[in-house]
Amino acid sequence: MTKEQIRSAILQIISEIAPDEELGEIKDDVRLRDQLELDSMDFLDIVMELRKRFGVEVPEDDYMELASLQSSVTYLEPRMSHL
Repeated sequence: MTKEQIRSAILQIISEIAPDEELGEIKDDVRLRDQLELDSMDFLDIVMELRKRFGVEVPEDDYMELASLQSSVTYLEPRMSHL
């Protein structure tokens, strides 16, 4: 997957988990939880969806790598390059 495809996939997952959020204004380099009304359960749901849809395992120690949209894409790109 390309970086743009990964970014779109993440936004799609967020839109399903938090359907009331306005995703058009998300800044890539700002923490998602600072921009959106996401709690820790929402974040875990995002991680679980990544595993379910793409087979990507994100160890708990790496959760901080998914803080912003940009850092998420950077972290996931090598793990999703085969898709």
